Amino acid sequence: MPLFAFSIFLSAFLLFQVQPVIARYILPWYGGSPAVWTSCLLFFQVGLLAGYTYAHGLVTWCRKHPNLQYGIHLGLLVVALFTLPITPDESLKPDGNESSPVKGILLLLSTTVGFPYLLLSASGPLLQHWFGVTFPGNSPYRLYSISNLGSMLGLLTYPFFFEPLLAVTNQTMVWSLGFVIYSFAAAACGLSYFRKARESHQESSEKKEEPTDARRPSIRDWAVWIAFAACGSMILLSLTNQMCQDVAVVPFLWVAPLSLYLLTFVICFDHERWYQRWVWIPFAACSVAAVVYLINQQFADGEIHLGWQLTIYLACIFFCCLVCHGEVVRNKPAPHYLTGFYLAISIGGALGGLFVSLIAPLIFTGYWELHVALFLLVGLSALTLFRSGEKLPKKIFIPIWAVLTVTALGSLHIGLKKHLEDTRNGSLFASRGFYGVLRVYEMNSLTDDAFLALYHGRISHGRQYLNEDFRELATTYYSLESGIGGALAVYSESKGPDDPGMHLGVVGLGVGTLATYTETGDKVRFYEINPQVEDMARSHFSYLEDCDGDESVVIGDARISLEKELKESGSQEFDILVVDAFSGDSIPIHLMTKEAFELYFQHLKPGGILAVHISNLHLELSDPVRRICKELGYDANRVAYDPEEDNYHSYYSDWILISSNKRLKKMLSHKGYLSEWDEEDAKEILWTDDYCNLLQVVEW
Repeated sequence: MPLFAFSIFLSAFLLFQVQPVIARYILPWYGGSPAVWTSCLLFFQVGLLAGYTYAHGLVTWCRKHPNLQYGIHLGLLVVALFTLPITPDESLKPDGNESSPVKGILLLLSTTVGFPYLLLSASGPLLQHWFGVTFPGNSPYRLYSISNLGSMLGLLTYPFFFEPLLAVTNQTMVWSLGFVIYSFAAAACGLSYFRKARESHQESSEKKEEPTDARRPSIRDWAVWIAFAACGSMILLSLTNQMCQDVAVVPFLWVAPLSLYLLTFVICFDHERWYQRWVWIPFAACSVAAVVYLINQQFADGEIHLGWQLTIYLACIFFCCLVCHGEVVRNKPAPHYLTGFYLAISIGGALGGLFVSLIAPLIFTGYWELHVALFLLVGLSALTLFRSGEKLPKKIFIPIWAVLTVTALGSLHIGLKKHLEDTRNGSLFASRGFYGVLRVYEMNSLTDDAFLALYHGRISHGRQYLNEDFRELATTYYSLESGIGGALAVYSESKGPDDPGMHLGVVGLGVGTLATYTETGDKVRFYEINPQVEDMARSHFSYLEDCDGDESVVIGDARISLEKELKESGSQEFDILVVDAFSGDSIPIHLMTKEAFELYFQHLKPGGILAVHISNLHLELSDPVRRICKELGYDANRVAYDPEEDNYHSYYSDWILISSNKRLKKMLSHKGYLSEWDEEDAKEILWTDDYCNLLQVVEW
């Protein structure tokens, strides 16, 4: 019996730890977008469905032939060993200019981890079936609780143990070793099952396996299992998307929501007494109300503390998924139908993943799948409560049920409608793709101060005034008084009369504001991962069109593009290279590592300036940047600009200017740009491609 528990625990541990391992490995390949994680989750949910389908088919078709069950699964485990290790080959790396890389991500995962993952997915229901035959007096459902506990630990140990201690390549090797150990343990379980079945004459014992009063699951049972499982999956993915777009795409913000999601399975499957409707449905209702309030603060002047935001999002995931999975377990069938039950749950999870990852981006111009998921939860909960009240006096039950249902749906409708109206108010154009939601707003319409602004999520990525007198004004984070102004002032002073025009490189296009600083003979080269950003910059703004110099936009991830250029044509020899590639308020961390900075300096002229934008609502990015500079032997100089209250066109901005030119600090100070650091010494935070810990820089 301990052997089965160990095998199921280990398979679940590996099943869920491979998700952050492989997603973390390929994240820089796809620009650090939040959609990388949701695309990976889609693959893993579909893989789980495939594994459960395989287990259900194997048990159904070979129920009276345990030798076939054991032989087929053992043979496939041997084949899977030849696919190890799961380290993605460099040949699978994308070229960096895909508009929607979901297909490439799914193909990459299929060729690296697909087959071992399918067999691990099948382990839960298959080994539980083998356990039920080997120990006919014991219920196998508690093993599902052990399975989810293993899954949860597989996730939680990643950001706090495996990621800090191991390079990403070593992580894939250690995981592959764990799969080898699992294979031997599963083979031992299968042997135990085979011997027990043979000793007890399996054919006759199978007839006794299903009690005569065991009810075959109905279509309504299957509908309940699938619908609630899909709803839980949609809530998990849509709220994870919401968190990642405004903070960062990092394993911790993947692991925490998914761990709570799995914890609800542990609680519900351990014993029916843990799920009490009168406790958890009110908690879920309160958490939904808090989320609706929070997303409506997107347009408020103030900023809710990051800790409270994460608490609200995570609480909503936990309570709502607990209701979803609690209702699933309340309707679980007899153990004879165990594999079909798990198959239905996996179908629901995959359908939820397909809706959020593939369908929603095609039919919505915002993250409206969260709204759909919340309405679905309220509707399903109302229906299941109505079913449970069938035996109560209708004169009492139906009016109470109707009032509660109408109140819940009405309140939700009002709150979500307000969010939709606020989002669309003033919006001229909206576009959604793999890299997020972009909107162009017209502000201060019909006034002299009217302007267009590009928003990614709730963060402005540039604005341009419609008044011809201010049309070429550098706004937001790029005014003459900002860090960019300081870099340009130093460049102008250092430039000789015979020097060619300025060569400016910019990682992150926005609306193309920096093109306004170029003159005839200058060149500006933008690197932008999202082709929709370039479309909007050219169709709604005129900075690129009005550029006096030679402008060009390179579509694709900046690191991949810069690496390719360095290899094929050498250094770009930039006078100034600007790194300002935020996605919403989220940072693509692979652009803020030591290896990334080494690449940037290879593309700078001797004495050129690297300008790094670090303004952020939640993260203190100065420490990792200063630490990288120290590691590479450069001085970091801060330029923080806080405009006057009547300066509406400029935002507060925080820049770090770096150069091999030892006079940079003195020149910035002389011109009045240099700012003091908040702390004299930077914290020892060194981000590399192998290790980045976002928790080190969160401003709680």
